[in-house]
Amino acid sequence: MAAGCKLQLSVMPNRPVEIGPAGLHAARAIEHLRLVRGLTQHQLAARCTQLGRPMANTALSRTERARRRCDVDDLVTIATALGAPPAALLLPWPTHSPVSHATSHFLIPTQEALLG
Repeated sequence: MAAGCKLQLSVMPNRPVEIGPAGLHAARAIEHLRLVRGLTQHQLAARCTQLGRPMANTALSRTERARRRCDVDDLVTIATALGAPPAALLLPWPTHSPVSHATSHFLIPTQEALLG
């Protein structure tokens, strides 16, 4: 940078976190699986920290309520702490609601390939 030149940084205004359908599904799946495993948010956060990804229970709470984005590293750690493959937190499972025939044939083989 030349002498006398100043670097100007623009500050982005704060705006609400926008979480899409996949993020909302992951948030619900994390909470559901945590409850099925009988874990509190404190216990799950402690497991994540033990795995090398420090996480406060408040961060986990915000993730489950879709108030905080869950990045890939968090997702993999949370899945590992829950004893599940990361794909289990990402893929929507077939429901008994009306689903197109083509969609149901696609989802099940994809889930089997990813989840084993």
